[in-house]
Amino acid sequence: MAAARRGRAADPRAMFMREAVEPGPAVPQGLIRAARKSGQLNLSGRNLSEVPQHVWRINLDTPEEAHQNLSFGAADRWWEQTDLTKLILASNKLQCLSEDVKLLPALTVLDVHDNQLTSLPAALGQLENLQKLDVSHNKLKSIPEELLQLSHLKSLLLHHNELSVLPDGFGQLVSLEELDVSNNHLTDIPTSFALLINLVRLNLACNKLQSLPADLSAMKSLRQLDCTKNYLETVPSKLATMASLEQLYLRKNKLRSLPEFPSCELLKELHAGENQIEILNAENLKHLISLSVLELRDNKIKSVPDEIALLQKLERLDLSNNDISRLPYTLGNLPQLKFLALEGNPLRTIRRDLLQKGTQELLKYLRSKIQDDVTNSNEEPPVTAMTLPSESRINMHAITTLKLLEYSEKQAAVIPDEMFNAIRSNPVTMVNFSKNQLSEVPPRIVELKDSVCDVSLAFNKIASISPELCVLHKLTHLDIRNNFLTSLPEAMESLTRLQIINLSFNRLKVFPSVLYRIPALETILLANNQVGAIDPLQLQKMDKLGTLDLQNNDLLQVPPELGNCETLRTLLLEGNPFRTPRAAILAKGTAAVLEYLRSRIPT
Repeated sequence: MAAARRGRAADPRAMFMREAVEPGPAVPQGLIRAARKSGQLNLSGRNLSEVPQHVWRINLDTPEEAHQNLSFGAADRWWEQTDLTKLILASNKLQCLSEDVKLLPALTVLDVHDNQLTSLPAALGQLENLQKLDVSHNKLKSIPEELLQLSHLKSLLLHHNELSVLPDGFGQLVSLEELDVSNNHLTDIPTSFALLINLVRLNLACNKLQSLPADLSAMKSLRQLDCTKNYLETVPSKLATMASLEQLYLRKNKLRSLPEFPSCELLKELHAGENQIEILNAENLKHLISLSVLELRDNKIKSVPDEIALLQKLERLDLSNNDISRLPYTLGNLPQLKFLALEGNPLRTIRRDLLQKGTQELLKYLRSKIQDDVTNSNEEPPVTAMTLPSESRINMHAITTLKLLEYSEKQAAVIPDEMFNAIRSNPVTMVNFSKNQLSEVPPRIVELKDSVCDVSLAFNKIASISPELCVLHKLTHLDIRNNFLTSLPEAMESLTRLQIINLSFNRLKVFPSVLYRIPALETILLANNQVGAIDPLQLQKMDKLGTLDLQNNDLLQVPPELGNCETLRTLLLEGNPFRTPRAAILAKGTAAVLEYLRSRIPT
């Protein structure tokens, strides 16, 4: 060894050389050589528990080949190596990063997502050229103050960590254009956020925020704001003055109303589903002249204002699962509307079969009714009711004329026998027992088996489906969302005419296998359960299935074979823990997702 050193020392080139650190076995020498030429090193998915020292010293140590190669061809001029500018250490088992990261001052991109980091080194603050830092999917509980010195940082990804607080001086990161702190434990946002005037995308989703600072309105460049799944009860009115805002996500909060949007003339997408919004008024809508997507599903909206017809660029309108009984016919005049979702509403003026014909037929119908609209269209139909000793109010008009048996929003533990007795020789086709305290399917529902085709038992406390429901052989629509179901009985296979089933907000941990054997199913709504897997081969056999909603479940992966379900027109997968398809793919819509999945099928 000493002789070898003497031999090298005799070479005049030795003045440029230092002793090289032996590369660890996990990092091939070829990668290191390539990194010296390209300035980029990708060590993702290599099971590293620590970063080898020679990686940190890649710009300092003389490469091993310099001691062996005396020809020095153009490709081997190690002294002309490029400083490392991009280092990817994602998907390893790193528990910490060395302070030696400061030995890579030229870094512009550092990606250490999907590791087991519990802290970050203070030396990160010395990487003055850093523009993108991805430390998402780790176990970080805090952010070092030194990080705030990164004045050129444009993208900071902190999502899926364990952060409960952010440094007060966060506003010092004045160059930030993208900030993602979603899926943490944040309870408030530093007021200094207002200083991030170059921020374009801000993701605050899946935290514990109860309010937003009004000062966020100072972010004049912000185009995308995601506040999904927090505890927001209101939105600051000043937020609605953000003139650059194009996408606003407020889903899964506790909002009772929407703010007015006097200045958001560039807003293209407003997502406010799964809240407690009861009123949608003209002031909420009339300024949103650029809006193309309005998503308000799973709220408590009772009516839609005529001013919705002002949204001339609207392409998608989702009003599913609200309390809307009538629609303004002027909806039919929206020239760009391609998707209109209305399922799960107690619509009285539109026949159920019309809703199944798709958006264009529905709009055509609404346009035809504009001329026929009468001035008393907002009056309730005359009701003939009698009060029985049980104090149940029986709407005989609904039974005889609308063929509807309704006993909803009574907080009742049982349906009074008088309700079933009142039917007598009047066959009903629709049953609405929603929003009560029912712990089981009313046994007497079996008496309706020869006529009923639409049953709503939503918002109750039903833990299992009884045999009585399984003999309703004419059933086409079943709404049993917001209950305590953990499984479905195999006997439901006899519901051969069932087209739509809403099982959202239950406690299902597996995709009910009986659904695969109901060939008439066109719509399966399974959002907000705990489903962990689906069988794409079984789904392919369901040749009428057009809508599958699996949002907010526990899917760890999406089988590529799902892409072969060619009948699917609407596939909703947001809010699951899988990594692929990425959110950007999901945002492109069902056709793009299916195409992506097909491309992943092994050949």
